Amino acid sequence: MVVVEVFRLLVVVLGALGGQRAGAAVSRGGTASVVGLVVGAGVAYVLGGVLGRFLDRGAGAVARRLRAVPATEILAAAVVGTGGALAGLVLGLPLIALVRSSLDGPVVGLLAWSGGVLGVRLGAAKGRDVARAAGIAELLDPRADQRSSAAVVLDTSALLGPQVAVLRHAGLLQGGLCLPRAVVDEVGLLADAPEATTRRRARRALELLADAKAEGVAVVVEGETDAAGAEGPEAAAVALARRRGTRLLSCSGSALRRARQAGVEAVDLRELADALAPEHLPGEALEVDLVRPGQRPGQAVGYLEDGTMVVVNGAEAHLGEQRVAVVVSGSRRTSQGRLVFAELADLGRPAPIVG
Repeated sequence: MVVVEVFRLLVVVLGALGGQRAGAAVSRGGTASVVGLVVGAGVAYVLGGVLGRFLDRGAGAVARRLRAVPATEILAAAVVGTGGALAGLVLGLPLIALVRSSLDGPVVGLLAWSGGVLGVRLGAAKGRDVARAAGIAELLDPRADQRSSAAVVLDTSALLGPQVAVLRHAGLLQGGLCLPRAVVDEVGLLADAPEATTRRRARRALELLADAKAEGVAVVVEGETDAAGAEGPEAAAVALARRRGTRLLSCSGSALRRARQAGVEAVDLRELADALAPEHLPGEALEVDLVRPGQRPGQAVGYLEDGTMVVVNGAEAHLGEQRVAVVVSGSRRTSQGRLVFAELADLGRPAPIVG
């Protein structure tokens, strides 16, 4: 409320002086000046309160975001903000020197305030680049030398997907895993979900974190429970990656867009998996576990070890069977990865199986 009341006070002073001058211009009598002063102060009091509350809400939003802002950006915001306030004062000096009005003080105060706010915004936006150019980034963030550049931040979609498990088994996550507390809490809730597939994927994700710790991989969980803010775990993951200056791994299009907007380097695990997936050319023999029916009559769906979906025509009778021999008839890319189409293998002429 201090911000609101200070802003309101400045507006009231400005309104009262303006009302007094307006009253004096209407009539040279003292009554008109007093009436103008009272009316101007009253209008300014209401208007200042409304505008001050908008300012307070904006300041509250900024304070919540400061949790994810590196110290370099905070320092730059303070320095540039101070410079903006001084620039506002300098702009107001000619007004004081030439006009010599009772309105000079409040007007200069508003100019300084506006310049300071603008400076804080600009400093926060470019603070990291400025500190890096000046060579003081490590001095402002003593934990920077303790962080491995190979560490990555995971959001919920990455943790639930199969790609992170593959990267862990390949030994590509030795630099460490970082997760917001909000992401871990969300996956914990999904581990008790009524839907079996979601529950299984969430529990597998929690087991992955436990196995990574057991293998000596640093798993860091930052933040407090229920502290993700109104924007949720996705925003918390992007903020953590920004604060630590590391990559974000995600399968979520919205998280990747948010990361690009925040200047965070992000890796789309779906594109990575698709690029590394084998082509599975027509005529290639595979074997697959058929786990559920397809969208069309007679189809059955299975998955390869790398998570690639295989749709087998005419295989509905083999649902629930494991290691069913099939022959690839085609494949195509989708937003969820590569999709393979296949037919049941000719039992009379079995082809060599490649997994």
